[in-house]
This record gives sequence, C-alpha cells and structure tokens, in this order.
Amino acid sequence: MPQAVQPEGLFRSGEVAQILGISRRQLLYWARTGLVRPSTHTQGGHHRYRFQDLVALKAAKRLIDSGVSVQGIRKIIRAMQKTLPTVGRPLSELILVATGDVVLVLHDGTAFEAVTGQEWVFEVARFQREIEAWQAAHGLALAREPARAAGRAARA
Repeated sequence: MPQAVQPEGLFRSGEVAQILGISRRQLLYWARTGLVRPSTHTQGGHHRYRFQDLVALKAAKRLIDSGVSVQGIRKIIRAMQKTLPTVGRPLSELILVATGDVVLVLHDGTAFEAVTGQEWVFEVARFQREIEAWQAAHGLALAREPARAAGRAARA
C-alpha cells in the first residue's frame, strides 16, 4: 500500500519515533503532556512534526538520557520562558548542557543555570580589572603577583 504524500518538511509520529529511537507511546505522551507538542495536526487529528519540533524532541531525549527528569525539563522550559521571554521554544532555540544534576544554558555569550539563572561564567580578566579599579578608587598600590615580585627581588 503506497504511503500518502505528506507536505514538505512534516514528519508523522511513527517517523519521528524511528528517527529519535523512542516509542510512539512516549512521543504521544510528551505531546499530550506538553513537553514538546507537534507544530500541526492533520484534519483527522494526526500529529505532524516540523524539523524544529524534532530538534526540541532530540534535546529533551538527550536531557532525559543524561539523567534529567521529564518534570525537570518542564521546569527548565517554564524558567526559560520567564527568563528569556523572546525565546518561544527553549528546547530548540537554546543550547542546553547537562552537567550532572545541573543544566546550563548557553545564550548570548553567557552560561547560566537553567532554573535559577545563576551565572556560571567566571571571567578572571574582568575580575582582575574590577580589583584594580577598586584599588585605584581606594588609593591603594596595585598588588603584584607574588611570583613576579619574588623574581624581581631576587634579581635586584
């Protein structure tokens, strides 16, 4: 029996399940509970997924495979929608990195924890400039690195 031609860029649930290596039942559960919903439906009510949906589903699957619960992923989605209101679909629009029990978001050159928003990038050079500015504001001499100062003292 020949398969019906589907519109360009749309995938059926069975195809999506095969592509991602998950069961149709799991895919339908994720759609029904709002983890990742399909972009569209046929007139008969069948789910149809776009590439962007597949990206979000793959991200969800990878997070689950790394130990993040489905409830944890939902919490991340809600937090990202609140933190970054211009991001409509966090799982497909953001880079998420699972590091143990923490999920980091990489966005606009920063890394922060997905749920709390705590920044995870510590720029040493910027911190050094802050210390130098503080020292200058307080009339203190700039501190020298101990190794360089010791080397200069030995040569003198």
